[in-house]
Amino acid sequence: MRWLLLALFILPACEIGVFVWIGGKIGPWWVVLLILLTGIIGITIAKIQGTYTLQKARISINNGQVPTEQIMDGICILIGAVFLLSPGFITDTIGLLLVLPILRKPLKRVLYHFIKRKMSNGTFIFRRW
Repeated sequence: MRWLLLALFILPACEIGVFVWIGGKIGPWWVVLLILLTGIIGITIAKIQGTYTLQKARISINNGQVPTEQIMDGICILIGAVFLLSPGFITDTIGLLLVLPILRKPLKRVLYHFIKRKMSNGTFIFRRW
């Protein structure tokens, strides 16, 4: 929780610094255009990947298998889409890393091991309602 709070303070400051730096290089209107363009392209990719992942999950369920791979993909795509919706170059880069399938694969592995370790330590508690 402390890391999340720290990130919420540091990330906007870094984004502003990147805005100012890139704005000095290419101009402020180009920065605004780039932010809008990366957001639109990223969300389009996230929608396509999300739909594809949902179709793969349905096929997996219909074959009687648990769609664990698709669930991890879905989590990464959801987090990536949230990052893509927030304005900024750093968040757009993180969002694209989570949305593009080639770049998502190593991050998905790290996320899987993180969740598995937290569950074995008892940090994550799963309760059914």
